[in-house]
Amino acid sequence: MEALIVLKSYISLPVVAGALLVGFPYCVSLTAQWLYGWPNKPGYKKYIEALKPRRIYRMTRVVLEMFKYLQYSKLFFQWKLWYNNDQTNFVKLDFYLPPSTGHSDANPTPVVVFVYGGAWGSGDRSMYCLLALQMAKELNASVICPDYSIYPKGNTLSMIQDISDSLLWVRQNGHAFKVDQDNIILIGHSAGAHLCVLTTLFLINTVEELFIETSRQRELVAAIKGIIGLSGVYNIMDHYEHEKTRGVEYVSTMHKAMDGLNNFAYYSPTSILKKMKEDQLKQVPPVALLHGTNDIVVPVESSLKLSELLASLSVKMSLYLIPKLNHTDMVTDLMAADRHFYNILYDFLKQEFCTFLNKLY
Repeated sequence: MEALIVLKSYISLPVVAGALLVGFPYCVSLTAQWLYGWPNKPGYKKYIEALKPRRIYRMTRVVLEMFKYLQYSKLFFQWKLWYNNDQTNFVKLDFYLPPSTGHSDANPTPVVVFVYGGAWGSGDRSMYCLLALQMAKELNASVICPDYSIYPKGNTLSMIQDISDSLLWVRQNGHAFKVDQDNIILIGHSAGAHLCVLTTLFLINTVEELFIETSRQRELVAAIKGIIGLSGVYNIMDHYEHEKTRGVEYVSTMHKAMDGLNNFAYYSPTSILKKMKEDQLKQVPPVALLHGTNDIVVPVESSLKLSELLASLSVKMSLYLIPKLNHTDMVTDLMAADRHFYNILYDFLKQEFCTFLNKLY
């Protein structure tokens, strides 16, 4: 009897170890690829690529890392309680006024357009109501948070069109809300930072696909006084290579939203900047880049490389590298005053905001 128990334990340990070290990772990663996309290979080769051990374990690690988002449960319930989206599905953007707007003699306030991230395939404006409220209060500015056509509803061009239309709405309707439509600051996080810079560059190049009159595009460019990028992606090919190191390049929505690898340069701010003429570069507004050194989703090199390029092209820029800050905390810590990096982040934002508008900090 004892011999059978010992034999059973010897058999069960290898089985359990095999299930944990092999079975579990394969189940997790294959499920992710089945749901979000197989490797872009012909025929059976896509399954061979999908079954490579290195890809399996890298993707499993990424999936397990997502459990850390449970720490943001408190913020999730806070914005869910505050924001009731049932009655506002027809609205494309939300408008947040600063406390000072309640005074009858208050001056028109500058406008912040906040563009959220989400890897070009997730997110909506309701998730950022707490951020917009705090930003309106801390910066004493009107804050607009627009939705845009995330993939698969739209591609990157659709997203740029939506953001451009939001800026046009500010220009045409801002006076009714007592805002200064000639002083607009763009702030974006992650994919949103990419879209802020890209939209501005498209407007400077008066791209016809925006379906906005050339004169109106020039007015919008003149009204944009600065861009603040939070943990942004600025070179799509570089980020694609980073996704490869994590084993997620095929399940990621990025290459799908960009309509394939052939369009990576077209949608990369770094590539566009390198091709711009001197008179166009003079129209690029000042850019401030914030990035956390603990960011594993978008490496800090993304902001470093853009800052070096902007400096070489004589475009006004600032770079802030924040120790121990990760990708998610960059945006969640702007939502509530009790968050760890709240004061640090808003100090940087206030400093740049005032610089853009030639105000004393």
